[in-house]
Amino acid sequence: MTDKKPAKFAALSAPKGVPDYVPPVSPVFLKVRDTFIHQAHLAGFQHIELPIFEDTTLFARGVGESTDVVSKEMYTFADRGDRSVTLRPEGTAGVMRAVIEHNLDRGQLPVKLNYAGPFFRYERPQAGRYRQLQQVGVEAIGVDDPALDAEIVALADRSFRALGLTGFRLELTSLGDDTCRPAYRQKLQEFLFQLPLDEETRHRAEINPLRVLDDKRPEVKEMTADAPLMLDHLSPEARAHFETVTGLLDDMSVPYAINPRMVRGLDYYTKTCFEFVHDGLGAQSGIGGGGRYDGLMSQLGGQDLSGIGYGLGVDRTILALEAEGVTLEGVDRRVDVYGVALGSEAKRAMALLINDLRTAGISADMSYGDRGLKGAMKGADRAHARFALVLGENELAAGTVAVKDLAAHTQEDVALADVVAHLGAR
Repeated sequence: MTDKKPAKFAALSAPKGVPDYVPPVSPVFLKVRDTFIHQAHLAGFQHIELPIFEDTTLFARGVGESTDVVSKEMYTFADRGDRSVTLRPEGTAGVMRAVIEHNLDRGQLPVKLNYAGPFFRYERPQAGRYRQLQQVGVEAIGVDDPALDAEIVALADRSFRALGLTGFRLELTSLGDDTCRPAYRQKLQEFLFQLPLDEETRHRAEINPLRVLDDKRPEVKEMTADAPLMLDHLSPEARAHFETVTGLLDDMSVPYAINPRMVRGLDYYTKTCFEFVHDGLGAQSGIGGGGRYDGLMSQLGGQDLSGIGYGLGVDRTILALEAEGVTLEGVDRRVDVYGVALGSEAKRAMALLINDLRTAGISADMSYGDRGLKGAMKGADRAHARFALVLGENELAAGTVAVKDLAAHTQEDVALADVVAHLGAR
């Protein structure tokens, strides 16, 4: 009889294309995400928490069946009730559904909402392109005003600059409105149908010819180099709208470049359309973008109200910060105060003191185990703490704590009962 050794299991890893954010990068992730959210709140946007998955019809109808997002990239499955549901590939359609369902459009307009979280697209993973991507977005729904367009674009620009990013550029165009898009669509289709397009591309041209201009294949880009452009066929109303937007951005000192060939990856965009590009990221250079979407709300069963919004990529912004060598201030600090206790009685007193500091809103941690002073102080260094508290037998007997200012390299003894107030004042 032999003893059987327990079976060894292979180590598990995250799904392909899904990044983990662990220290020391996770504090950078939080800083980027929270900065984007903070800038949105400064502009009066309120938080909305969206479902991770929705009825598949919402995205097929709202995003557009001719898009790669819907036709190739969605994570769609049947639930136990045999209902087709999809992990959200983007945020605008879900926000619009929530606005309609909860009658948010029946109050003051525009409805200004902000969201953040993961989105899911089945793409070929590479640097900056993930199957679970993190975004922060805003939507302003209910008013078709070029001043609102300018506000949204300037807010996105300000969000990136608040992190210290400078090496990006804003590209801008107009995709027209209902008064000029039908005639342009016909003109573009006439041009495209004369080309030797493959069957799939020809089918795409029939559904939404603008999608063909977004094709990244060199042979298609070469064939469409002389295609008519929407910017050259705007109605007087759409042109006036676009000129007002660019004029306001000029007044706000927001730099931009007009890109007449820009086509965003979603079907619902009209009028103002924009993208932020960072050349330090290689092929996946877009770090955020958005635009106006007339008709989307009525298409999803609501009022015929316009809206405008954007999505800023947290993942790609982190890569852009790395490409520029930008270091975010304070992200390496895990706690403000780190406690070092020497002996069992001191450890009990330190645990109570650390708890009191946290209750007072001061971030704090302490050493565990039986390390000596030198080894325990390494924990304070690794936590990048501002202050270290040292409590041993002598301090306990005197009813004091040694408070070390790790930046100034100074030390003072403070009464145990006064430490929380003392550090709070500091």
